[in-house]
Amino acid sequence: MHIKICIVEDDEGIQDVLKIILKRAGYETDIFSDGRAIMENHCNTPDLFLIDKQLPGADGLAICRHLKDQMATSSIPVIIMSAYPNVKEFTVAVGANDFIEKPFRIETLLATIKKHLPITEDVPIPNFSH
Repeated sequence: MHIKICIVEDDEGIQDVLKIILKRAGYETDIFSDGRAIMENHCNTPDLFLIDKQLPGADGLAICRHLKDQMATSSIPVIIMSAYPNVKEFTVAVGANDFIEKPFRIETLLATIKKHLPITEDVPIPNFSH
């Protein structure tokens, strides 16, 4: 079973880093630079959403609220990422399942994602130190 993560992040550098990290960890990814595809329901249903808070067009919190209000996506975990630590309380208010502060450690990112995914075979977190 392949686990798919939908990433909504406007920074191309962070997109690349997330894609590499998650691919090495065994996840498939769909990446969007803004939330339009998500808000208009033009994306394949993933197992988890990883959404930046600060996006052009639609704010990450608004995207999360939209996802949690839709029957088809309400039970899919949403993790909000932000460089602003005080945003965490707002993420809970819109129904996000978790929050990751940028910059993040790879181990923290992967552990947070794994915590919200269905239990599958125990895949070790890859070592990125080399």
